[in-house]
Amino acid sequence: MKYAFLLYDDPTNGAEMGTPEMDLEMQQWFTFTDELTASGKNLGGEALNPVETATTVRVRDGRTVTVDGPFAETKETLGGFYIVEAADLDEAIEWAAKVPNAPTGSVEIRPIMEFDG
Repeated sequence: MKYAFLLYDDPTNGAEMGTPEMDLEMQQWFTFTDELTASGKNLGGEALNPVETATTVRVRDGRTVTVDGPFAETKETLGGFYIVEAADLDEAIEWAAKVPNAPTGSVEIRPIMEFDG
């Protein structure tokens, strides 16, 4: 099965870009990604720009309306994702527990729908 790992964290919690602390944090991400890739389970993923760069689109009564920012105001924001191949939810949970932000943020696991055709 394929699973999406949606990575949430508080954007105010963490090191600033260009600092030794951020370099150390990034190394943890690179190490995890390398391990996931070497296992053959990594099907893709990306980091996302900060939530301030988001645009939300809604269509209401035939009108397209855009709003700067995310749909909901929350403390934790979506920062990136992985697409992972796992035998079952238990294996997906094992991998999600290794994600570097799991101790401070959260990793939402969502099965990916597969359509015929």
